Amino acid sequence: MLDMTAMRLCFCCGKETPFGLGEPALPLGWVCESCGHALQERDGIPLTAPALADTLTGFDPADFTFLATAELDHFWFAARRRLIIGLVDAYFPEATRFCEIGCGSGNVIGALAASRRWSRIVGTEIHTAGLSLARPRLPGQVELLQADARRMPLRHAFDLAGCFDVLEHIDRDEEAIAGIAAALVPGGGFIATVPQHPSLWSVSDDIAHHQRRYVRGELEAKLERAGFEVLFSTSYTVLLLPMMALARVRSRKAAPDQDPRELARREFNIQPRLNRILQGILDVEVKLTLRGMSWPIGGSRVVVARKRAETGSGKGTSVAPPARNTVAA
Repeated sequence: MLDMTAMRLCFCCGKETPFGLGEPALPLGWVCESCGHALQERDGIPLTAPALADTLTGFDPADFTFLATAELDHFWFAARRRLIIGLVDAYFPEATRFCEIGCGSGNVIGALAASRRWSRIVGTEIHTAGLSLARPRLPGQVELLQADARRMPLRHAFDLAGCFDVLEHIDRDEEAIAGIAAALVPGGGFIATVPQHPSLWSVSDDIAHHQRRYVRGELEAKLERAGFEVLFSTSYTVLLLPMMALARVRSRKAAPDQDPRELARREFNIQPRLNRILQGILDVEVKLTLRGMSWPIGGSRVVVARKRAETGSGKGTSVAPPARNTVAA
């Protein structure tokens, strides 16, 4: 992996300034030494895209409070956390600088923070409503930053990034992927999860402000255009796909006077015993996936990629081979 100096980017003048591992990525009170632009903050959170904070950009910030609790024990979110941690361990065991883009209320980044020792771990989110919920539930080592993924304020700052069911909320997702790539060192890793199959579109997608459900190969192609090499790609939520499809069909047949938000939240209203059964089913799927099982269809997709090493820098550009090199259908 090619080591490069981490940089902060001033969006007013474009000046990049270096910073080290002993410093916050973007400290409160930071002022650009070139143009004098002062970083804004809200409730102790640095703002790099203040005009978009807590607007209806990609997501309704009013939903964070509900999701912060609902995600903790829900079978789907619990299984996804285990899958993500397993893939991080399998493909990027030596990563020490991690950024989650769109960290919401902090459920995934909290689990990753507890999974190993990081020299830098940062969560970004466009909405401060999510970050305000995340702060008290995360260890102090996790830096939180309000940022637009399409205009990442950091360059070459991380050797691993994650974006978990976030890209589908962004109208120009390829700009976000390019921003994430810029924040990674050459050879750095990236893991993304997205919903797939447009045929599964339902009121849940509308309420979540999704821009798309991805078709087969779409995310992989976008990553490759941004300079990533795909290491692993597969569907997940496979074993429960029939149940998911049935729930989506039923929601389309709901009475027109029913509250769409309440319809969407029905997917979280699961009896504890049924939740444990469904969690057990997905646990089997996660274990098989982490052993290299390829799934042809599923409600979601996960892609593991590595930023290609840059050339012409005068430094070594070799990239360690991946733990696996399997691309599922």
